Amino acid sequence: MSIHQEAARRRTFAIISHPDAGKTTLTEKLLMYAGAIHIAGSVKARKASRHATSDWME
Repeated sequence: MSIHQEAARRRTFAIISHPDAGKTTLTEKLLMYAGAIHIAGSVKARKASRHATSDWME
């Protein structure tokens, strides 16, 4: 697949809300149900073994 075809099939959207409204939780569930990740992470549990994928920047 060419880079043009790959870019054409992608969609970008934003989830905007006030703090602590559940944006990361919603994002994690969307990623999980779409098959991008296998387990939805957690934001509040500091000692949780699985943190939110969408809260990390590389």
